[in-house]
Amino acid sequence: MRDYVIMTDSCCDLSAAEVAECELTVLPLTFTMEGITRRDTPGHEEMTLEAYYKYIRAGVLSTTSAVNVGDFTDAMRPILRGGKDILCINFSSALSTTYQSACIAAEEMRNEFPEAKIIVIDSLSASRGQGMLVWHAAKRKQAGEEIDTLADWVRSMIPHQNHWFTVADLNHLRRGGRLNVTSAVVGTVLSIKPVMHCDAQGRLTPVSKARGMKQALTELVNKMDELGTRPLEDQTVFICHADAPDSVEFVKGLLKERFNVTDVRDGYIGPVIGSHTGAGTLGLFFFGGDR
Repeated sequence: MRDYVIMTDSCCDLSAAEVAECELTVLPLTFTMEGITRRDTPGHEEMTLEAYYKYIRAGVLSTTSAVNVGDFTDAMRPILRGGKDILCINFSSALSTTYQSACIAAEEMRNEFPEAKIIVIDSLSASRGQGMLVWHAAKRKQAGEEIDTLADWVRSMIPHQNHWFTVADLNHLRRGGRLNVTSAVVGTVLSIKPVMHCDAQGRLTPVSKARGMKQALTELVNKMDELGTRPLEDQTVFICHADAPDSVEFVKGLLKERFNVTDVRDGYIGPVIGSHTGAGTLGLFFFGGDR
């Protein structure tokens, strides 16, 4: 059996330590602020997260670009030359062209390395929801699971991976076309927070509204109670946040108090996802029923 590498992109929002722990190859998307384009690497060497969110809170706009085909072929070729196969798990195709770039690159590499196996999967996920899927896949690989069995497991779990999140700054949703100006203004005045999820097609979809951030965060935990796979205390739960440590601690406290969930892996939303969510966003990810 040939060895293989798990490849993903930086929208998984796994930290540099998690990437090393999981032995991943991560391709960075890019973000542009004030005319300067930087790579969204797991270690955030080109701009710290603290600096990034300081800009975002000051109202500086950030635009993003997907990983292109050439980036993927450049990353895949040395792995394949080394005699290893590739399992590539990418950011939702409903939100980025990164997955399509990976598919095109994989087809090019299959022509160049006909003996190799290159499996590309659309995670239909974002941020640490994508990261959660990749993390579990890496643990199964490290336990000895072969590439086809693991790919089948990943595909089987995607429909059961629940993504629930809320945002603090409605103006970012307005700029992204997910909220009109009137709703953004009224919602800001009344402290209305949307409760959203990533649907079965990998799209970000509003589901309900809450009055204030604590109510919105509580609703995320309610969704885990409603939809999560039992026993909840056995789950490894992932949280992403956009410079919102107090919200993280609030949600972790609820998870412990209500379900005795103690294995919670929280981490920052990186600059690419953060460009679209704004500061203060929090997402909760768990396995459960159909999205």
